[in-house]
Amino acid sequence: MFGGLATPSSSSPHLRKSGSRVVVSDIGVELINGVDETLLNSFDTEQMKAMNPAAIMPTPTALWRFKVLLFFAWGFICCKIGWDSVMRMSVDLRDLFLYEAFLYYNPLLLVTLMVWLWGINLWVFAQSNIGYAKIFDLDQNHLTHREIWKVHSYFIHGYHRPCSLPLLKDFSIVLKLLHLIDLFFHCHNIFLLCVYVQCAMWMTIVVPTSMTAYLYLYSHGEVSLAASQPVLLYTAVALILIFPFDIFYLSTRFFFLRTLWRIAFPLQAISFCDFFLADIFTSMAKVFSDLERSICRIVHRQVATIAWFEADSVCGSHSVAIPLVLVLPYIFRLFQCLRQYKDTGEKTTLLNALKYSTAVPVIFLSALKYHLFPEKWTSVYRPLWLLSSVLNSLYSFYWDVTRDWDLSCFTRIFLFTKPSIFSYFLYGRRWVFLWVIASNLILRCTWTYKLSAHLRHNYLTVFTITALEIFRRFQWAFFRVENEWNKTNPKSGIQLSSASDVSSEDKLIASNYSV
Repeated sequence: MFGGLATPSSSSPHLRKSGSRVVVSDIGVELINGVDETLLNSFDTEQMKAMNPAAIMPTPTALWRFKVLLFFAWGFICCKIGWDSVMRMSVDLRDLFLYEAFLYYNPLLLVTLMVWLWGINLWVFAQSNIGYAKIFDLDQNHLTHREIWKVHSYFIHGYHRPCSLPLLKDFSIVLKLLHLIDLFFHCHNIFLLCVYVQCAMWMTIVVPTSMTAYLYLYSHGEVSLAASQPVLLYTAVALILIFPFDIFYLSTRFFFLRTLWRIAFPLQAISFCDFFLADIFTSMAKVFSDLERSICRIVHRQVATIAWFEADSVCGSHSVAIPLVLVLPYIFRLFQCLRQYKDTGEKTTLLNALKYSTAVPVIFLSALKYHLFPEKWTSVYRPLWLLSSVLNSLYSFYWDVTRDWDLSCFTRIFLFTKPSIFSYFLYGRRWVFLWVIASNLILRCTWTYKLSAHLRHNYLTVFTITALEIFRRFQWAFFRVENEWNKTNPKSGIQLSSASDVSSEDKLIASNYSV
């Protein structure tokens, strides 16, 4: 009949054999079957997309690549706009204006660096099974390194399973090296090097953006708008820090503010977290001094005005508030030591208090330069300043090595529970021992340079030394926390030593067997 499909018999030679291609005798049947297959495939595709929303999303690799390219594009745009803005200024105004812009934005940049490094500290503590939450007396809602570090979804999906990072080869030699390391260690720990610190990422983006806007607006004559950039930035940071609602990690912000109160007013027993954070603040004394000068100029409406050229102004470089703010972290730490002596009666706390008191003459003898005749300061007070600087540096270095650190278990904190390239290069290596000791001595001496008020005009040099001091404190934190963990948990130290002894015995047996 018309319209019916021709059905060949089972003995028809047009039927395909097993493993052969489909051959149909009727052209109409071939067309209809082709249309049916097309409709069925399209229907299956639409149904699969409806059932799996991730199928229509871009791949994590593409998202990661896009974010990295966007970050580099943003950095290039900021550098380009900032450079063009600076070149528009006259030569006489350029250096002075850059000094002011640097004063407003370098404290927040250094704080950002400190948060990045603290995220690395927490990651090492977690890999070494150091119970830092117990040492710092943190609750269950504290931020671990996984919350501080914003891990890309690509690396999360690849965690604890073999994976490869082919996109890394499109960037730099460093990323190529990370790619090779990743292939060897199967992405267990290396991916954490390629993540952003969540608590510092917004500052990494916002602070340079605000500085670029400040330079651009001032160079184009918009002085009032340029002056508003540091004001808005500092106001936003203060509001986020004291925001009372349950967003932006309320428990963590409350714990931080409570610790600040306990440091400023040591009316209770001093905990490890109290003096640990106070020690970090001594490394950031220059940051606090620059913050004080920035806030002073904001309050007195001296931002982007001629008033900040005057050294004798309220917020100038000769202000008495500068040495007072520099010495505050050391005074807080001194009172903590005295409080510890009252509670425990240990004489070592008095020796520790003496160490912090040696920083006071370094700061105030340097500040006297602006209030004395140059001849008198050079002949009398400058030798005293040099002597107090050497005393403070050597005393602090001695205390770090003999008291804050335990050299008997040095670098044990890098003994990770899982195989890692960092543990291989850092654990039990003599060069780590020599590097930490030597760098701590050198940076202790250069830190005195930063504490001296009469040397602050070399702002790029002071910024570099401050960043190096923050890096020294980052190294110091590893061994200080490990030492405290071994004191509070002696069994853990015994277990670690026994494990290392067993591994060394195994290596010795293996070497003898090979011989």
